Amino acid sequence: MQDKPQGVEGCDEFCRTALSLFRFIGAAYATGASDCWEAAYRFADEAPGISDSPLLVSRVAALVRILRSGRPCDLCFMPPSCRRLSRDEADLMRLLTVARRSEAGELKIVVGQLVGTEKESAATQAVNALAVC
Repeated sequence: MQDKPQGVEGCDEFCRTALSLFRFIGAAYATGASDCWEAAYRFADEAPGISDSPLLVSRVAALVRILRSGRPCDLCFMPPSCRRLSRDEADLMRLLTVARRSEAGELKIVVGQLVGTEKESAATQAVNALAVC
């Protein structure tokens, strides 16, 4: 298995865009502020190479919801402008990278590390949908 990215610099453009959306959506859940959702949609609208920004935001949100429901503790997200990755963010970037490379065997392992077996199928479907967005 590959090492997890330690910082934003280790991520490609799509993963950096997704990371920012994960962070905005994580902040929305943590604070309950609707401004965070608006920031996520605005960021996606302005991101280069994204043809359907509302779909991208909804797929990131779907994955966050599945991961939150399948874990004993909250996901840890850094502020949107931070250059470092939390452990959870590094796991998400690895998960997305593996899904984008279509490595089913490794994807199963990575998903299994993030969620329990009862959420594995839903998480795999959500990350695969996000990976092709």
